[in-house]
Amino acid sequence: MALATWQPFEWIVASRFLREGRLQTLFIMAGVAIGVAVIVFMSALLQGLQANFVRRVLTAQPHIQLLPPKETVRVLHEPDQAVHATLIQAPLQRLKSIDQWQAVLGMLRSMPEVKVAAPTVSGSALLLRGDTSRSLSVQGVELEQYDRIVSLSEKIVRGRARLGATDILIGIELASDLGVGIGDKLSVRAASGAVNLFEISGILDLGNKGANQRAGYIALHSAQSLLGFVGGVTSIEVTVQDIYAAERIAQRITAATGVQADSWIKTNAQFFSAVQSQQTANTAIRFFVGLSVAFGIASVLVVSVVQRSKEIGILRAMGISRGQVMRVFLLQGGVLGFGGAALGCLIGAAALMLWLAYARNPDGTAMFSVSLEPPLFVAALALATLTGLLAALAPALRAARLDPVVAIRG
Repeated sequence: MALATWQPFEWIVASRFLREGRLQTLFIMAGVAIGVAVIVFMSALLQGLQANFVRRVLTAQPHIQLLPPKETVRVLHEPDQAVHATLIQAPLQRLKSIDQWQAVLGMLRSMPEVKVAAPTVSGSALLLRGDTSRSLSVQGVELEQYDRIVSLSEKIVRGRARLGATDILIGIELASDLGVGIGDKLSVRAASGAVNLFEISGILDLGNKGANQRAGYIALHSAQSLLGFVGGVTSIEVTVQDIYAAERIAQRITAATGVQADSWIKTNAQFFSAVQSQQTANTAIRFFVGLSVAFGIASVLVVSVVQRSKEIGILRAMGISRGQVMRVFLLQGGVLGFGGAALGCLIGAAALMLWLAYARNPDGTAMFSVSLEPPLFVAALALATLTGLLAALAPALRAARLDPVVAIRG
């Protein structure tokens, strides 16, 4: 009894109207539930798919890579010279060190947007074992820092991630081609003719056959000596806090240092365009589902106003204000939206779990991970409730404007 006396008048009337039109209430809540279930299911699925794609792209590359600026040709001639060269040939782009790279590295590590910055030395070499030779893409790294960018320790299939002065990590395909294993010795010859002997400390699976056939990781100082970059580095690899802000941060770095900074967004332009298309499609789905929900709620409440015009007229004649009448119908819209959304969240979560249980790779593993995050459900509930209130606004205004005498006479 205490609860009944505490309830506001508008809520009592709104709940009575909803109970009297049970069939209409159930149908519109079912419609809202289906719409919200679609939003929850598609949003979670697309977010998981997008996160999986991004993770696969960034698993073997940094978010931003700093490189020395490219060499260009400057045409020099006297102001009054009449004859000019008609053909200018671009110079050969030589591998060179980043100028004052220690200062650049210090600046990067001081930026709050940057998580990790690691210097690297890369170049081509020839890997020799007996009479067999293979081309090798040498990457000299500081393992502790580089492992936070590209997790080599997680890609080890044999041995361990260790890079001493004479250690080397190679791809699994390259190891198979050469018939070598952990502890075997390999000679690596650079283009300059320098030759160093390395011992295999670990074998990697980089997730790409081409990379597994040619990749080799050695210590930074060993690569500097072998490739002729004593004291220098050919690139600085960077990861940032917000991966989608990588291009903006790269442009800031270029402006501040003059070093060429290429973000993953720039180097994977087609992939990033596909990611943006997915986001646009998800937004479009939400919009049209929300629009259909709004029209459904509005149509039910318009019918409710027509059916209950006499009751509204009697209430108005009894002294109920226009504002109270409006709140009655706004409450109905909010209840329909929230109730349908709560049911829709449960249906969407169940459908997603069912899909994850049956959509599997041939080996039985999940295609990709999908997380049911609370913000998604909160957003769906808030969106549906707000849509219900907005959809109820027009019928509520119409009900509030009814003349009591005309409404009672019918």
